[in-house]
Amino acid sequence: PFDDRYIFWHDSVVWRTVKRVMRHMLEENIGIVTRRQQLPNKPCNYFFISEHIISDGLIRSDNKGSESIFPLYLYPDKSKNDIFNQHPTRKEPNIKPEIFEKLESIYREKPAPEDILYYIYAVFYSNIYRETYAEFLKIDFPRVPFTANFNLFKKLAELGKILVELHLLKSPLLDPPIAKYQGTGSNDRIEKVYYDNKNKRIYINNEKYFEGIEPEVWNYHIGGYQVLRKYLKDRKGRIMDEAPRYCKIATALAKTIEIQKQIDSIYPEVEEELAQFDK
Repeated sequence: PFDDRYIFWHDSVVWRTVKRVMRHMLEENIGIVTRRQQLPNKPCNYFFISEHIISDGLIRSDNKGSESIFPLYLYPDKSKNDIFNQHPTRKEPNIKPEIFEKLESIYREKPAPEDILYYIYAVFYSNIYRETYAEFLKIDFPRVPFTANFNLFKKLAELGKILVELHLLKSPLLDPPIAKYQGTGSNDRIEKVYYDNKNKRIYINNEKYFEGIEPEVWNYHIGGYQVLRKYLKDRKGRIMDEAPRYCKIATALAKTIEIQKQIDSIYPEVEEELAQFDK
């Protein structure tokens, strides 16, 4: 179903993902994390955001392929003795000029690099997009359908920005959190983790639990991981000393589900009027 109107994320939008790309994430930056091939018989949900260098396995739980991070900005190589050393904080968007030129000609306004990233992130979190192009997402990097409607572009960019802030745990929507850390006794050690569906609680032992967790939040996956379970599983045997952070993560997932519904309510309009890109 993808034709030339759908721009390869890897080939045409962000084109440096390997070799020395990680050094760009040592500076002030942000990058989308995805993979070239998503897994058969699994949801196409391998998308995340990071402000830092990532390790392989961030959003995957298998040995098939690996993640790539696509930084929004590129910084000059400080190790090279050239003109760039005169501008140590200089940066340039990791987006081909042709993309800016084409979008500016369509929108009558040049979009900011951040808005392009936010727009793409919103598209990647559309369940309609994921389901429609599931077969293609399993064999190559995702392609990006750019709408020709500037107002729609801005709306999706706004929703994408909300998602980014939620996933970086920097959103004002995280306060107040939906979850509370409750229980009796003094045992805060993460021992046996289980979900009480009836009372909507996540127990970390027989005494302590997080309440206010809807089943869809408990079961939410990013990549190969069930987020809330994975967090506790990795810390089994340790003291729960980050309860406020865990409550924020649960809140971020709940808000993500809400934002995804908003994205899906308008995503079909993207497909109705696509920007035309030359080969």
